[in-house]
Amino acid sequence: MKKLKIIVILLICSLIGYSQTYISVTPTVSNSPGTMYGKTNLSIECGYQYNVLSIGLATGKTSLIKMKNDTTIYAELRTNLNVFQQGQFTNTITIGMGRVFNAQNYLLTELSYSIEYDYSEQFHINLIAGQYYFSGINSLLNENVIGISFVYYMKPFRK
Repeated sequence: MKKLKIIVILLICSLIGYSQTYISVTPTVSNSPGTMYGKTNLSIECGYQYNVLSIGLATGKTSLIKMKNDTTIYAELRTNLNVFQQGQFTNTITIGMGRVFNAQNYLLTELSYSIEYDYSEQFHINLIAGQYYFSGINSLLNENVIGISFVYYMKPFRK
């Protein structure tokens, strides 16, 4: 068991050594009923990118309105896969799963697609379209979202 733990720790350390650290800010707008302020979602994601795959932890709000008993704050683990690249443009698919804290529909799953533009080696812009699914014990809800993501890589990409 000790050997397995050591191997896993060494594997994680080697993957971090070959990865790019990034931070992303993503405002999106959903098709849910309500005011524009209530339809606006905001998230911040930090993670690592390994060549065409990235893994990040995101936190944010599903709505910018204040709720009395329910909350809109969530945390989500996201994986992004760069599917196709042509020049400075990349198509990306994102799959995520998380939890909305103190909410009736607490389970959050995400499936979204984006078109990424490499503005520079360290700054990328993504146009996002996809769906968020919220489910609980007695109900479920899904929202279509569109938005834009601003990604900053801590060091320039390796050529």
